[in-house]
Amino acid sequence: MIHRDSAHNKIAARSSESNMSKSFLIIGLGRFGQSTARMLTTLGHEVLAVDKRADRVSAVKDSVLHAVQADTTDERSIAQLGIRNFDCVVICIGDDIRASVLATVLCREMGAKKIVAKAQDDLHQKLLIKTGADRVVQPEHDGGIRLARSLVSEGVLDSLDLSEEYSIHEIEIPKEWVGHSLAQIDVRNRYGVSVIALRRDGHVTVNIAPNDPFHRDDSIYLLGDDESLDKIK
Repeated sequence: MIHRDSAHNKIAARSSESNMSKSFLIIGLGRFGQSTARMLTTLGHEVLAVDKRADRVSAVKDSVLHAVQADTTDERSIAQLGIRNFDCVVICIGDDIRASVLATVLCREMGAKKIVAKAQDDLHQKLLIKTGADRVVQPEHDGGIRLARSLVSEGVLDSLDLSEEYSIHEIEIPKEWVGHSLAQIDVRNRYGVSVIALRRDGHVTVNIAPNDPFHRDDSIYLLGDDESLDKIK
């Protein structure tokens, strides 16, 4: 049930405080939906996470700005989410094609700026595109690629595929980087990737001091093409 204090208004207010921060509505909190919601939050974006199951909502409520229980195949319920206020709606319902398509149709009708949806297979993908999705991903395929990369790339803690060629990787600081700064390593010119965030002592910052040396227990978020990212271990 969605409370009248309007979770989407809180998201919109928080997002307006930063030009860099974007707002995301995540619909469907299975493993894929939960990992997407947590990663977006870690990267500094505002997330409203929604699922019809209370246990899934409870699983992410402490990891995102707001989480609510709602049936997103019901027009009245989804209308309360303030769809048009979000920069992007991510529909992560993959095990129920009817629910996935209905949520896509309703979000499009209610003015979603951008819809990214999860599909089970190629037929599901075609249905989602025809009913309003701007982009469709098949995590059973993409997730397999990501897992393969993590198995052969030492130090990769997590990753998020942005397209067929570009990803975000969280990696442990390579041993040879410890004690050296971002400016000294010259990551962009040397490796062709961008350092977009630093995790230190459980805290994530996107404003990395260029002359601050890396610590042994640090991890960093890298953005780049997959070939370049795979070279950093």
